Amino acid sequence: MTHFISGNQIQLLRSGAEFFPALEAAIHQAEHEIYLQTYIFEADKTGRKIGDALINAALRGVVVRVLLDGFGSKDLPKDYVKSLEKAGVEVMFYRPKISPWSLKKSRLRRLHRKVTVIDGKVGFVGGINIIDDHNIPTLGHTNPPPRVDYALKIEGALLPAMLWSVQSLWRRMAWVRGMGEKIPTSKPKAVDGANAKGTFAAFVLRDNLLHRRDIENAYLSAINKAKSEIMIANAYFIPGRKFRQALLKAAKRGVKVKLMLQGRMEYFLMFATHAFYSLFLKNGIEIYEYHQSFMHSKVAVIDQEWATVGSSNIDPFSLMLAREANIVFKDKTLANALRADILASMVTGAKKIEVNHWTQGNLAKRFFSWLVFGLVRLFLGVIGLRHR
Repeated sequence: MTHFISGNQIQLLRSGAEFFPALEAAIHQAEHEIYLQTYIFEADKTGRKIGDALINAALRGVVVRVLLDGFGSKDLPKDYVKSLEKAGVEVMFYRPKISPWSLKKSRLRRLHRKVTVIDGKVGFVGGINIIDDHNIPTLGHTNPPPRVDYALKIEGALLPAMLWSVQSLWRRMAWVRGMGEKIPTSKPKAVDGANAKGTFAAFVLRDNLLHRRDIENAYLSAINKAKSEIMIANAYFIPGRKFRQALLKAAKRGVKVKLMLQGRMEYFLMFATHAFYSLFLKNGIEIYEYHQSFMHSKVAVIDQEWATVGSSNIDPFSLMLAREANIVFKDKTLANALRADILASMVTGAKKIEVNHWTQGNLAKRFFSWLVFGLVRLFLGVIGLRHR
């Protein structure tokens, strides 16, 4: 069950244009400690700007700890990592041993969350990696629009739980590497913020121990309670059986369900998304494919009040393997701001998929999608994960 607490001040940040200046400013204001966790850290213009801010913080005595995924950040130059470390920035890689041919679950359990906590007072959670918004495949465009993504800036009652989370993972990784580092951490006490002012919100993790299904369950609970509208914008969308059934049941009871999905196929396995188009469309679920640029969003708004922003895709890798982090909140003003932004993207950069056009044509695409989906199911069976 998702544990919501009040007393939070949350700001919606739209893509890197809003996220990176806010993150950089918070780093410059840091006095004691910075924890930054991300899947991708690219040494491009944006990455180096954030890196310079981290270096400056370390040089003035702030403890700076950066945890990067060993696969997502595998291309980060070693010389750049050394320059960070030389300045006093502590850098670790989560599961640095990678292999494209490995079928071991341990190699596939990645650090996909994007969480930053500064001085235990301000935090950032979302889907935005440390990479420039324009650092994307052009696909024939000489000047493609920036990547579409979201993050949240959080202050208030959720920060103790967020700080404990990043400290605990850092301490665990340090212990695994035999660094013997002791970081003073204490599990945050439950906060009863029922009477506190601010946004009603929850910090929801997905890991492979105590929180295996927390993010998925938060989605399912909200979908099952939906009364009027479900709006999901998700880049990598291969929902499991429970998720598909929840959406179909919602549509059948009169809830308007709208999905905005990535129209540009970055990876082979993304074609499995098309396997559900016919079923969804025939049951009244609207599907919009975003083509203007790359959509990296992992957000949803339900009944114009419940919403989530985070790192978790709706696919087996996010919901069954990776470490993820989402913020779930109940706030009409904030939820409607996110909803309006999703709708604007649908209007300006997405194409609605019509049921007759899809079911009467696209035979080759539909056959290929089921072939890819079958490979996904086979892969999950081989590594010992039951497809839900």
